[in-house]
Order: sequence, then structure tokens, then C-alpha cells
Amino acid sequence: MNRYRLTRYWLAGTAAVASIGTAQAQTGTTAGTQITNTASATYTVNGTAGTATSNTATFVVDRKVNLTVITAQSANTQVNLGQTGAVTTFQVTNNTNATQDFLLSANQLIPTGILTGTDNFDLSNLKIYVDSNGNGTYDPGVDTATYIDELAPDARATVFIVGDIPTSPLASMAMVGLDATVAAGGTAGTAGAALIPTPLNTVNQDSEIDIVFADDDNDGTLGYDTARNGQGWAYAAYEVGVHSVALTVTKTASVISDGVSTLNPKALPGAIVQYCLTVSNATAGTPASGVNLTDVIPANTTYVPGSISVGNVGAAGACLINGYPQNDDGSQAAGPYMGSFNTSTKTVTATIPTLAGGASLAASFRVKIN
Repeated sequence: MNRYRLTRYWLAGTAAVASIGTAQAQTGTTAGTQITNTASATYTVNGTAGTATSNTATFVVDRKVNLTVITAQSANTQVNLGQTGAVTTFQVTNNTNATQDFLLSANQLIPTGILTGTDNFDLSNLKIYVDSNGNGTYDPGVDTATYIDELAPDARATVFIVGDIPTSPLASMAMVGLDATVAAGGTAGTAGAALIPTPLNTVNQDSEIDIVFADDDNDGTLGYDTARNGQGWAYAAYEVGVHSVALTVTKTASVISDGVSTLNPKALPGAIVQYCLTVSNATAGTPASGVNLTDVIPANTTYVPGSISVGNVGAAGACLINGYPQNDDGSQAAGPYMGSFNTSTKTVTATIPTLAGGASLAASFRVKIN
């Protein structure tokens, strides 16, 4: 969560890309390459030609450390409250003239100037994983590496930040930053140590590979990262796009029995009436949590004890199919639902923990006409 003054600034995104690829070589000659050459001279003495050859001058190419870190999504990641395993996607490119490892870390403390909106929540259980199969999509249990291993010059890797969204109804946006630090390569399967640059005042040694940080930084003008530090940052956002759903409740009443007629019972004193409450969530993909259906029984009726039931919507005039009978005292009965009847307020309550987007459920109870 941002702890600085919030300002608006759009950080341009990039379309999603494959996990590992090779671009046209731009990094130049590979570090450690030995470059040698000799010089020669020709001359004449009293009409006789002669030649002389110099010693061989040799030096090795030094390591020019550079990288690019960008967000690999063109828009914010849309999430729901309480969602687990929400993913943002980044791309790290090795612009160093050698194969390198990259150490990865995430931060939710976002600096002034980066924010695209109001950053007002943090994710929990934040993790970083590297795409292992090149499909550009986070695959739990498959993408398990937490650092980039042996990335060749001009190659790129896709990195995922994964976290859980809180249930707070006030949450609207959270930004996360990915930091990639250039590390030593050369040993597959082992994370190398972060590179340490050769001091700039050190005299170049022809036989040694100096390490020079040449990264020009992703956001140095905004004050969060500095140029030539062997690191790169990029930012992405999680956005809670839906805070409400299209929830509707429909109520019907039907006479079950009247003590007189078995074919077409009437609403006579002593008759039993069943009320049916059907609740529907028309917002596809967004569940509604903690749905409580309440109904005060009407005057001139008496609640029938133990008559609350919750389950799937019935057909052909039936309120429920495969309904779960509920306890009047609010204690947990069979099934995932709960029900209760308050004798003081004469209120029937049916609780549905989660109503999925596009789904409907029903609750029924019965009263006796006084």
C-alpha cells in the first residue's frame, strides 16, 4: 500500500509476451571473449626489404551489465474481493553481454509518481514465480522457480506476482512492483549472488573481466530506483472491478393443505401455506457472499416449527429439489446452509454462504393460518 502522497501518473504497459524468447542480438561481444592482434612493419636497408612483427596485444571483453523490466499486461488485473491467487505479469530481458541469473523481489510500497489510481489495499500471501514452460500463463504447481536461471543475452523471461485479495468492501486498487537484480550466472539450478561492479576508478586489466553497471534505469526520474545499480523495476495494478451484483429475490406462496380438500386446498383457517424465496445472482463470474434471506411471517399466521429448507430451485411448481432442512435455533444442520426462526420478532432467516455468479437458490418455510 502506498505510504506517500498519492498522485496520478500512467506507466505505459506492454502486450503480453511469451515467456522465453530471443531478440536480435544487441548486447555486443560476449564478456570474456579474448581479442588479440599484432602489428607489423616493412622497411628497406640498402635496397634490401625487411619486415618486423610486434608482440601480440591481448585483452578480454568486460561485462556490461544491463536489463529491462516491464509490465507484460496492457491493463490492470481485474479481481474480486476475497479472490486467491490473483496474478500480475512482468517481463525481464537480459541486456548484459553474458548469461546471467536474476534475483526477484516484490514491493507494495509504491513511490509518488507511479500510481495509476488510489492504492488502498495490500495483498496477502504475496509470491513470485517464473514462467517455466513459455506459455505466458501462470500454472500453479508448474511454475515454481523463484528466480531467473541462466538467462542468455537478449533473452527474456516472464515473471508472475501472485497474491490474495482481501474481503474488505473498501478495497479498490493495489499496486505491486517487481525488482530484478542481475546476479552471477554459470551454474544452472543455483541462484547466483548479486553482481558487484568493479570500481570505476580501477585501472582496466587486460586479462580480467571487469563488471560495469550500464543500466539506464526504468524509473530513475521518479526517485525510487537509481541508474547504474544493476537493478530494474516495473509496476502493475490489481483492481477490484465489481463491488455489487445484480441480486434479485422472488417470493411466492402456495396452500399445501386445508384439512378439507386434497385436490385444490384453499386458504382456510387451519390451512398450511408454504412460502418460497428464490434468490438469483445475475452477475456472471462474481459471487455474492453471506446472503441472508429474511421474512417476517404475516399477521394471522403461526410459524410451522422445523419447516425451513434451503436448496436448489425446483421445477414444475416445486419450490425446492434436494433441499436441506434447517434447525430453527440457527445451529448448523446438514448441508452448507443455515436457517433460524426468531420467536420474538417472528422472523425467518435463511443463510447462503456463497451464491455464485449466474446461480439461483431457494428457501422455503411454512405457516398455519390462524
